[in-house]
Amino acid sequence: MTEHILAETSGGVLTLTLNRPEKKNALTRAMYQALGDAIDGAADEPAVRCILIQSNGDIFTAGNDMGDFAKVNAGDGAANQAREAGNPLLNALARAKTPLVAAVHGRAVGVGVTMLLHCDLVFVAEDALLTTPFVNLALVPEAASSLLLPARIGHARAFSMFVLGEAVDGRTAAAWGIANAAVPASELRARALAAAQAVAARPPSAVALTKALMRDPAALAARMTEEGRHFAAQLKSPEAKEAFAAFAEKRQPDFSKVA
Repeated sequence: MTEHILAETSGGVLTLTLNRPEKKNALTRAMYQALGDAIDGAADEPAVRCILIQSNGDIFTAGNDMGDFAKVNAGDGAANQAREAGNPLLNALARAKTPLVAAVHGRAVGVGVTMLLHCDLVFVAEDALLTTPFVNLALVPEAASSLLLPARIGHARAFSMFVLGEAVDGRTAAAWGIANAAVPASELRARALAAAQAVAARPPSAVALTKALMRDPAALAARMTEEGRHFAAQLKSPEAKEAFAAFAEKRQPDFSKVA
């Protein structure tokens, strides 16, 4: 486990806390690996009956570390190799057998939103802001979200989030069905933990079977593979080069002259 992912098990609940607040909890390769390993490992740990994902600091997560994306676009060999190996967190989410609960406060960006589509219960702070600005970065959705988000909230709403990068606040996320409830930020962790403890107190086999019946891991994995091919290609595109440069220079990107 990396210093940026804290893990604690109590009362049947494994709490995984993103702990990189100085970088807005932007996810690095090591963090993805630690989260994926923890989710996979929980399936073989009888003491863990539910997983709770939360974050320290002011925001849930700024999404993928932009530096990693820029390295791939620049042709960095190690970064390319890591990207081609796949995302261990996304793969773990697709095959997860242990129920997942999320507590989201502040901003949740990119994968910080798409991972929620794999969680069984989601609680958000009322003033949280959820964004999936993949197209703004010249990228495409991932984590099978191109399948899961339209199924959850409808095509038009999902398209506006993906393509226009429109933000969704906590109350709207709950109204649309992305989250179970929006609560005051001061009550968020207690509400999510109580839900996780309630899941952990249920008959474990019945819970696991119910979750399995509600999921199609093969379909999710297939969509992730398809998304991954397009994502990898876009990462190396001229469009992405302009998007990453604009991000670094804190300006609006100009795609009008990108071939």
